[in-house]
Amino acid sequence: MNNVEQIVQKVRQAPWRVQHQWIGLFLLALVLMAMVAGIYLNVTVGAALAGRETISLEAKITSNLRTNADSETQLAGLASVEAMQKRAETMGFQPASPEDITYVAVPGYVVQQGVDMSTEHKDQAVVPVILPEYTESWFEYFMNQQASSAPAGAQQP
Repeated sequence: MNNVEQIVQKVRQAPWRVQHQWIGLFLLALVLMAMVAGIYLNVTVGAALAGRETISLEAKITSNLRTNADSETQLAGLASVEAMQKRAETMGFQPASPEDITYVAVPGYVVQQGVDMSTEHKDQAVVPVILPEYTESWFEYFMNQQASSAPAGAQQP
């Protein structure tokens, strides 16, 4: 009991100590809450910035796709037969007649023959090659395995 009385007496003599402890605990809790709020704010700002950057990149992708489509349309117009003929005529070209064409014979050049896949050759019979291993059933396979692993003197059914 003596210890309890001494503690009570010391608290009564210096009440400001208890007040300082409570103020210190309150300030510590306040600082911890401010740190948690700061971390939360930092994470939220990072997520918002990443979302805005994603939206910006998607807009750029859409813009680039439209630019590519426009360029492909322009290229198709420039590469059309009518446009090519008009440009050739403005440059002084004209269609070639058979008399204007000169053929050059190249010594040693052999014309390659194309492969004709349109008709079947009746002189060649097409016989599929199937190995015997692929024509037996599972039952036959296991029976053959059992027969090959049986002892030499044993009776086979």
